[in-house]
Amino acid sequence: MALKVGDRVPDFLAKDAKGDDFDSRELIGKKPLVIYFYPKDNTPGCTAEACGFRDQYEDFKDLGAEVIGISSDSVDSHQNFAKQYKLPFILLSDNDKNIRKLFGVPSNIFGLLPGRVTYVIDRGGVVKMIFDSMMAAKHISKALEMIREISEGRAK
Repeated sequence: MALKVGDRVPDFLAKDAKGDDFDSRELIGKKPLVIYFYPKDNTPGCTAEACGFRDQYEDFKDLGAEVIGISSDSVDSHQNFAKQYKLPFILLSDNDKNIRKLFGVPSNIFGLLPGRVTYVIDRGGVVKMIFDSMMAAKHISKALEMIREISEGRAK
C-alpha cells in the first residue's frame, strides 16, 4: 500500500554511505524531512538531482530540514557518489528494495527503472507532499517550496 499525503511515515532501517546503521526514528517526528528515491548513482538525471539538492542543502538546513536520498545502490557506490559530488546529505542503501516497497514507490518505464519520487514530511512525521516525476531537476524546487510552507506554518 503506497503512502499518501496525510499518512505517517513508517519506521525503517538502512545503511548510510559510510556503512553506518541508520534508524529513521532518530529523525522522523523530530524535524521536517525530504526523502527522495532515485534510480541509480552516477546516471545523468540522478547526478543532476543529487547536485541540485547539494546546491540548495543550506536552504533546507536553514529551514530546519534534513535531506535523505535513497536508491538500491550499494554502500560503496553511495560512498563514491557522495565523495565525487561532495554531497552533504544522507544517502541510504536500499539494496533489497524494502524501503521502496514500504513507501510504495512505483517503477517507471514499463517497470524497468525504479521510480523517482520525493516525499516531504513534517515535524510530526506526516507526509505533506509526494512528487512523482522523472524530471529530476523539478524535485528540488518543489521540495523546498513545501519545506518553506511547513516552516511558516502554511502547510495543509
